[in-house]
Amino acid sequence: MDAFNGILKFLLHQKTVIGYSFMALLTLGSERLFSLVAFRCPCSSQNTVYGLVFLFAPAWVLLILGFFLNSRSWRLFTGCCVNPRKIFPRGHGRRFFHVLGQITLSSLVAPTMWLSVALLNGTFYECAMSGTKSAGLLGLICKDKPKECWAELHKVSCGKTSMPAMDSEELKLSLQAQSQILGWCLICSASLFSLLTTCCARCRSKVSYLQLNFWKTYAQKEKEQLENAFVDYASKLSERNLKSFFENKRPEVFPMPTFAAWEAASELHCFHQSQQHYSTLHRVVEGRPELNPEEDETTIVLVGSAHDA
Repeated sequence: MDAFNGILKFLLHQKTVIGYSFMALLTLGSERLFSLVAFRCPCSSQNTVYGLVFLFAPAWVLLILGFFLNSRSWRLFTGCCVNPRKIFPRGHGRRFFHVLGQITLSSLVAPTMWLSVALLNGTFYECAMSGTKSAGLLGLICKDKPKECWAELHKVSCGKTSMPAMDSEELKLSLQAQSQILGWCLICSASLFSLLTTCCARCRSKVSYLQLNFWKTYAQKEKEQLENAFVDYASKLSERNLKSFFENKRPEVFPMPTFAAWEAASELHCFHQSQQHYSTLHRVVEGRPELNPEEDETTIVLVGSAHDA
């Protein structure tokens, strides 16, 4: 039992690495599936467009999904049209761009993995480059090759050129080699950029290494317990309302956070050394904000809107 708990604890501590490894395997499998099942280079003047679409369209979709599935995106933008101060609070206007940058960097992981795997495979790049009409690129690709290369390069991917089989195969291998070189350049650049941004963030950290680890542990535990509390309180409230409805009785008083407290707890967290609050919720329960008349009016409008709906 102790060995099992040790393994489980190790896996929990390495969940970020495991998550990225799973994402890499999923990306690799998806790319192979696209290449074998969906991708068919037309071997015509449409090669460039077709190849680039298969190379960049999935990356764009993964980027959008990264923003969409990141809970911090919705925490950042929810209600910002009603109250712009939520994303540009007084004294912390730059915080919005800092958090948006973090969301963007995390959302770029999956697209970068896709582009890296696709370039290392070389199929999409080969198709795209074989359809180029640029005289400069054609000169580089068809250098020391038969003159037919200039007119029939788009047929290389299908092996239907009138060039000797050896020249056609050399062209394919050359294009795939270029793709793989670009893939490794992208991987090295992304790795270096990730290292530099991590080092920069740690160098500018306002807390020590041990306190930062404690902060991360607290944030994870608070998130887990908050989700459990949502389920628990929602169940109790729905049970009370159903009981009141079917028994035709007035409902019992059910303590709930005020509208101002919900708003304050949904704000972006900003750490202050003078006030060691490890989350927005931590700051809210220490401060206990009270409703002012403007917030009362907002609450009434919200309730009225809910009844109208």
